[in-house]
Amino acid sequence: MGTIPSVRQARKLLKKYNQEEFHLRHGEVVSGVMGYFVAKHDPGNKDFWRVAGMLHDVDFERYPEEHCVKGIKILREEGVDESVIRAALSHGHGMTKSPYEPTCLMEKILYAVDELTGLIGAVAIMRPSRSVSDLGLSSVKKKFKDKKFAAGCSRETIREGAEKLGWELDELISETILAMRGLMGQMEI
Repeated sequence: MGTIPSVRQARKLLKKYNQEEFHLRHGEVVSGVMGYFVAKHDPGNKDFWRVAGMLHDVDFERYPEEHCVKGIKILREEGVDESVIRAALSHGHGMTKSPYEPTCLMEKILYAVDELTGLIGAVAIMRPSRSVSDLGLSSVKKKFKDKKFAAGCSRETIREGAEKLGWELDELISETILAMRGLMGQMEI
């Protein structure tokens, strides 16, 4: 049985295995978005949700071909508790060889928002404001339909994530935009 790291410890661990600013920022954004959702759905577990969001791509920069598999080994070697490992790496189920299927609400939200935060961030960068502060659902939906735009963000995974949650796609997108707006001032999106 390992330990459940604090958000600060998780950030340090992410930085140990990732140097590219994009990957570090993505971990921060997903962690922050998970903080938004935990406040609505499971307020007593704020750090756990945020840590899972921070560590979900711990292995991606160094081992993209073994994503969500190498992460299991890395996090176990770092002494991270199995509950965090499962929660963080379940987001890759069906896209990678992750043995963990998202089953609880937290894992389903992480699965859904991982790709979606990338798409929303890409849409925001194209706006004159370069921000989510004035970004609406219709702008994201328009780019969602354009498969060439931010092609690396899997629309199928986003749709599946909404389905796993039992939410309408519009609800998932709108809530994730609000979550990302809440990060403004704390960090650059």
